[in-house]
Amino acid sequence: MTTREDARGLDDADPLAGFRERFTGDGPGGAWDDGPGRRIYLDGNSLGRLPRATPAAVARVVEEEWGRGLVGSWAHWVGQATRVGDVLAAGVLGARPGEVLVADSTSVNLYKLLQAGVGARPGRDVLVCCADDFPTDRYVVAGVAEQHGMTVREVAADVDTGLTLDDITAVLDDRVAVVVLSLVAYRSGAMVDLAAVTELARASGALVLWDLSHAVGSVEVDLSAADLAVGCTYKHLNGGPGAPAFLYVRRELQGSLRQPIQGWFGQRDQFAMGPAYEPTDGVERFAVGTPPVLATAAVEVGARISAEAGMPAIAAKGRALTDLLVTLVDERLPQLRLASPRESDRRGAHVSVEHPQAWQLTQALVDRGVVPDFRTPDRIRFGPAPLYTRFVDVWDAVDRLADVLASDAHLPYSATRSRVT
Repeated sequence: MTTREDARGLDDADPLAGFRERFTGDGPGGAWDDGPGRRIYLDGNSLGRLPRATPAAVARVVEEEWGRGLVGSWAHWVGQATRVGDVLAAGVLGARPGEVLVADSTSVNLYKLLQAGVGARPGRDVLVCCADDFPTDRYVVAGVAEQHGMTVREVAADVDTGLTLDDITAVLDDRVAVVVLSLVAYRSGAMVDLAAVTELARASGALVLWDLSHAVGSVEVDLSAADLAVGCTYKHLNGGPGAPAFLYVRRELQGSLRQPIQGWFGQRDQFAMGPAYEPTDGVERFAVGTPPVLATAAVEVGARISAEAGMPAIAAKGRALTDLLVTLVDERLPQLRLASPRESDRRGAHVSVEHPQAWQLTQALVDRGVVPDFRTPDRIRFGPAPLYTRFVDVWDAVDRLADVLASDAHLPYSATRSRVT
């Protein structure tokens, strides 16, 4: 059996241990409470913790750049979306300068790039997505297909282990324009091979638009093998609630793609205020309106922390944390069924377990200081964030869950779900 001392030993050897102090804890003044009754936050794949440097970074923009610089600060702000995009490109996404833009929301970016991809593949009338993908992705695909009179092929995926290359191959032909897929599945954490899927699609003449929302900042991503991608910044990148998202367009494709929202920040010589829209060169043509300057300042802090830590080290710890979680589920929680891939190289940095009373168990855990999240129909999802979650935190969380199950402490909780799960 794996002991708490085993988990402590992993923490002692953790090369990322020092990064925990870069984030705000739950104790007084944001200190870390390491006591036995502390809160254990295992939902970093929904909303990352607050970096200690973020309030000062945002205050600097508010007080100095806005407060004193006023409109003169636009000379600095106007390039913020690509400047922070380049931080993500080099330090987190394996992309080149000028290929990543911080802008809008993931949903809006998905819509923009999907429409652009459809326009770049005239004569093709099929869009492909995964039947178990995040709802927004499926909704956007359905809406764009309806607008263009296209057909949607939803690939059936195993809800626990995700898609296989054979699943993808079976739906590709010369009718497919764009394939929309998540690199890491939101429910199970199942991960697919970005390079292999992209090559399969290219062989049939299609583009792949990747959603990296549950991958970015938690697993190694090499966008040099991709064509199009979007993702959020408020999970493992710790950009804050509602933080702007990002999009990626391979440099060689940028000139041939035209996005549907013709805003002035994507216009060539935007301050000429010309009568007709002419998209600028480069990734900035995928911008729309005035960017969220304050929120992007917070994104930059989180992005730079991940870049400093290095994605190889972050991904390695993510695998180790989830390996420990899987081992402890096997050893101590026979009432639960693993609902994620067992092999760490096929899994992102979160793990789901199945139980018929998963909602009640989730509420019981929250009341006992463990914060996971619930996902339909009957899954508890644990997202230990490599930058600030310790191995002993995972051990203690499983220990508390084992106590709940042993005592049936979850049974008094209502089975009626709240709006936010």
